[in-house]
Amino acid sequence: MKQFVSFDMATRAATRSMLTTSSLVHTGTWQGLDITQKPEMATHELLNYTFQVPISHSNLETLAEDIKPNLPWADDHFMERVCGYPLNPGKEWANWPYSKSADTFRNSDGMFNHNYMERYWPQFAGNIKASITPQEAGIMIGEDPEWLPPINSGIRGVFGDLNDVIEQLVKDPFTRQAYLPIFFPEDTGAVNGGRVPCSLGYHFIMRHGHLHISYWLRSCDMVRHFRDDCYLTVRLLLWVLDECAKRSAIWAEIKPGLYTMYITSLHCFRNDYILLGKQNERT
Repeated sequence: MKQFVSFDMATRAATRSMLTTSSLVHTGTWQGLDITQKPEMATHELLNYTFQVPISHSNLETLAEDIKPNLPWADDHFMERVCGYPLNPGKEWANWPYSKSADTFRNSDGMFNHNYMERYWPQFAGNIKASITPQEAGIMIGEDPEWLPPINSGIRGVFGDLNDVIEQLVKDPFTRQAYLPIFFPEDTGAVNGGRVPCSLGYHFIMRHGHLHISYWLRSCDMVRHFRDDCYLTVRLLLWVLDECAKRSAIWAEIKPGLYTMYITSLHCFRNDYILLGKQNERT
C-alpha cells in the first residue's frame, strides 16, 4: 500500500500515476446514462488504487490547506450530511461547482434517487418531504407522534444509522463492527436503474489510542471528487471522534489515526485528463 505523510503528496502521486500508468476505457454507461455515442466520455482509469495518510491533528484550516477541497462548499455540505435527518435534495448540492450536471439527475419531485443524507440517516429516508430544513425535519420526526413515519427495515430488523455507529463505538471501543454502509441492497445490480452511490462505506476502528477510518469506493473522479471525498471523510472521522468524546470520558484521550482510501476505479474523463496534464506541467 502507498503511504504518504500528507494529502498533498498523496494527490500529487495519484496525479502522476493517472498521467503515466492509467488505461483508457469507455464504459458505455455513466451514472446510468448511455454514453456509447460520446467518445469524450472515455476515461483514463487506475484500477484498485489504494493509499494511506496519517491524520496527525484536527485543525480544519491546516487540513484544508493540505487537501485543497472546494471551499466553502465542502464545509457547508459536510454539516448538511451530519444534520441527523435524511434530507433530499438538501440545499448544498446547488452550491457544488458542478451542480449544473447534478441537477439533471433530480426527478419530477426535485429529489435525487439517493444522497449522503439519506444513507447516513436511512431510518426515515423516503418518508419525509423533499426540500425541507433540518429544523423542519426534526419537528416532523421528533415532535409529532401522530405523524411519526415508519422506520425502514431490512431482512431481520430496522436500519441503523450514523448515530448507531457512534453508540456502538462508545459501548465497545475496540469493536470491529463499526461500519457505515453507503451502498445499499437496493443498489445491487442497479435493478432500479439510474445512479448508484460511488461510495461503498466507511469502517471505523480504534487501536492504540487512535481512531482510524477506511473509506471504500467503487468509483472516484480524480478531478471532480477526489479532493472533496478525502476532506469530507477526514471531517467525518473527526466528527465521530468528537461525538464519542461527548458521550464517554474514554474517548476524550483518543486521537485521529490513519486515513485509508480504497478506490476500485480512480478515473478522469479524456478532456479532464488533457487539462490535468497541462496543470501538472506547470507545477
